[in-house]
Amino acid sequence: MFVDIAEIKIKSGNGGNGLVSFHREKYVAAGGPDGGDGGKGGDVTFLADAQLSTLMDFRYRKQYKAGNGEDGRAKKCFGKDGESLTIKVPAGTLIRDTENGRIIADLKRDGDSFVAAKGGKGGWGNVHFATPTRQVPKFAKPGQKGIERTITLELKLLADVGLIGFPNVGKSTLLASVSGARPKIANYHFTTLEPNLGVVELGDAGSFVLADIPGIIEGANEGIGLGHEFLRHVERTRLLLHVVDVSGIEGRDPISDFDIICAEMEKFNEDLAQRPQIVVANKTDIITDDSLYKKFCDEINKRGLILFEISAATGKGTRELMMYVSSMLKELPVPEFSIEEDLMDETAVNDEDFTIEIVDGIYDVSGSRLEKIVNSTNFDDYESLQYFQRSLRNLGVIDALEEKGIDEGDTVRIYEIEFEFMR
Repeated sequence: MFVDIAEIKIKSGNGGNGLVSFHREKYVAAGGPDGGDGGKGGDVTFLADAQLSTLMDFRYRKQYKAGNGEDGRAKKCFGKDGESLTIKVPAGTLIRDTENGRIIADLKRDGDSFVAAKGGKGGWGNVHFATPTRQVPKFAKPGQKGIERTITLELKLLADVGLIGFPNVGKSTLLASVSGARPKIANYHFTTLEPNLGVVELGDAGSFVLADIPGIIEGANEGIGLGHEFLRHVERTRLLLHVVDVSGIEGRDPISDFDIICAEMEKFNEDLAQRPQIVVANKTDIITDDSLYKKFCDEINKRGLILFEISAATGKGTRELMMYVSSMLKELPVPEFSIEEDLMDETAVNDEDFTIEIVDGIYDVSGSRLEKIVNSTNFDDYESLQYFQRSLRNLGVIDALEEKGIDEGDTVRIYEIEFEFMR
């Protein structure tokens, strides 16, 4: 089964905690602090791998976690860094932040990589907090927590040329006739439920990848039929071959079919309407209505579009078409996707923001920086408590509480810690 979209949860490793420790040695009554730093948490990285072709593995595994950093050790020894996690995806995978829908990475080529969740930094051991006036620091910093987020993976085929058109117009037959691909071919609609890829070899003229993309029907941009699956893969190709059945066997109007496909692509993505396109009039060997066929050719020429008349079943005109396609590809760049700022990047997060809510008369204060300060404070140690109070003042928490109208004796709660407010 071809799987081209998946949603997973990832979490980078927590940083290890710094250690509170003091040097112990025979005949040394009071050694100095020697608590080491915690190790850094592991990152979560996505890596494009050309050996993969689908997102199938992500249907069965939805949770991915990197290793946590180890806590610091005595004798100023660092904790071991957490093991980073590399998640391999097929080349051509877009990575989105599920929460806001932003494209945060486009792994187009084999070896492209992206760090989607950086590991938390390790906390400082108490050796960092020793000063001439604080020679016995009984507190250390905890490690930062890792980042947890939901990611959507979208695979867009790395085909140079995409075959588009209504079902049963002969796209699979054309692919089979010009490449080594062996797609399923039958005389019924929606035969192609999965994209098929074939390599067109033209000797000295070069080679390119051709994709037979699932058929489309009117309303595809709204998800009807195979619409979204079809359109997602068209986005990556440099050139479109718009195959139209001009035989008249099914009583369809080829001009109407052509316009419907173009309209669906434009509704889904306006850029697709501007993508270079060659119109391929197929099944010319079994035309039943010459006037209808002539009317179609005249209309396409009137619009200034490139038209090739072929028969995929007999091979008539197919080599000429492929040679022309190869010449066009030498001038066409690979489409680029707009990559937006990753809001989970640590540089985009204001660590000093906090909120104050009054719940049942208690001033409830929260914020990521405050949580770190609380976790790193030893409330049984006078010097550590002084550090905690200075931090609240420096962050603006005291001023913000006074603006909220707090009085002496009122209760303040910061996570698990409650205390009476004193000016």
